[in-house]
Amino acid sequence: MRAPSVIDLLLGQAEARPEAPALEDSLGTKWNYADLKHAADALSEVLGKEGVTAGDRVLIVSENCGAAVAALFATWLIGAVAVPVNARQTAHELDRIIAHAAPHAVLLTSAVSSDAVAHSARLNASETTGAWGALDLLCLPAPALDIDRDIAVILYTTGTTGDPKGVMLTQANVCFGGQTSANLRAMTPADLIYGVLPTTHVFGLCSVVVAAIHAGAPVRLVPRFDVCAVYDGLRDGITLFSAVPQMHALLMAHARANGLEALGSDTLRYVSSGAAPLDPTWKREAEAFYGVAIQNGYGMTESTAGTAATRNLIGDLDTSVGPALPEIEIAIDQADAVDGVGEVLTRGPHVMRGYFRNKVETARTIDAQGWLHTGDLGCIDGRGHLHIVGRAKELIIHGGFNVYPPEVEAALNDHPDVVQAAVIGRPFEGDEEVLAFVQVARDSGLSADILRTFVRDRLAGYKRPARYILAQSLPAAPTGKVLKHKLIETFAAELA
Repeated sequence: MRAPSVIDLLLGQAEARPEAPALEDSLGTKWNYADLKHAADALSEVLGKEGVTAGDRVLIVSENCGAAVAALFATWLIGAVAVPVNARQTAHELDRIIAHAAPHAVLLTSAVSSDAVAHSARLNASETTGAWGALDLLCLPAPALDIDRDIAVILYTTGTTGDPKGVMLTQANVCFGGQTSANLRAMTPADLIYGVLPTTHVFGLCSVVVAAIHAGAPVRLVPRFDVCAVYDGLRDGITLFSAVPQMHALLMAHARANGLEALGSDTLRYVSSGAAPLDPTWKREAEAFYGVAIQNGYGMTESTAGTAATRNLIGDLDTSVGPALPEIEIAIDQADAVDGVGEVLTRGPHVMRGYFRNKVETARTIDAQGWLHTGDLGCIDGRGHLHIVGRAKELIIHGGFNVYPPEVEAALNDHPDVVQAAVIGRPFEGDEEVLAFVQVARDSGLSADILRTFVRDRLAGYKRPARYILAQSLPAAPTGKVLKHKLIETFAAELA
């Protein structure tokens, strides 16, 4: 029996529902499923004429738009491997990925992204137009590399040092991730999904775009997060909205700044948050703002986005990331567990094939029994719900006590003038000190002394930050996730 293919999802929709809406974007593109298939077919012919064949890598340097989705499916039609990369990467970061992925072709969404235009000019790419719209194309010599022919995408994760880590997800991984996300959200063709999460990230790729195509639901693609545009967009017929906590926090801060209490959408029915634990106070505020339950979830690139998720009713006090999704196992590594808290392990059809051109790191991450070692710390409660308490590598040991950054961040995020907080540790006099970097609402008048007083009754003494750095913004990835490894460098002057 042939393994499932993402192409099958598109072909099935194009055959059964050719006139049904598939996607729209900020350029005015409005495609039905027949249009999307035609765009992918036409672009695949161009790539084929340039010599792209099965197993070759096609780098897609993009921000969200119809052409980026067409590029994905054009690549898969050939049997090649898509390597989606956010156009907001620096030239240095992009060059390292090109060197590692060794692509035969590079496609850039220059029509929607000024950053893609800059990369295109530097790389000397040429414009190609057709049913897909406009893209810039560069062809490169492609060395023959050992790669399984069922690999659908290579997604490069945010790293701090060393060579880029390319996560290889198979066609079956991507199909499973899309189907599971669609089922979890009960997606139907009647939905309209807001696609602001980058399609270059596993969350936006699998849980939004592939899930939507599996369900036959249209997606409104937005190239990047702009709080005013997103606020207005969510009030325009959207039924499903998935985002990271930073996006939710900025939307609520925007509403408060404009004297608004709630989003006021008549159509929104499902809102999810991922990438960080939920604080009970924040959860209540967010549910009051959106008017629907906030669903939490847990996943990572190596696990095709989803591993566990909640299905709570509005007002539920549950702040876990929920039970394991269907067909997925989760466990806690008991080898170094303390009071039930240990490294989260997961196994199932969502686990990646491995890291591209890095067998050593693959063997360290996936053990002989097929368990993916996530590097996250968590525990499982009596109901089987998973609670994430932090990253193993981000654990702070202060005065001999374990300090979990998400707990400190949750306490800081309780303050109404805090948009978001990021907490890290730093060596100090033979110990580690707790540092808090806080993005504050404009014109709030918030100070470090006010925050010290605020957390005094919320955190034990050893958990309280030694330093507070207040700023209008924090370094962040295109998804909105704070880049903690850049905090010290970004705020070096304030920490001196």
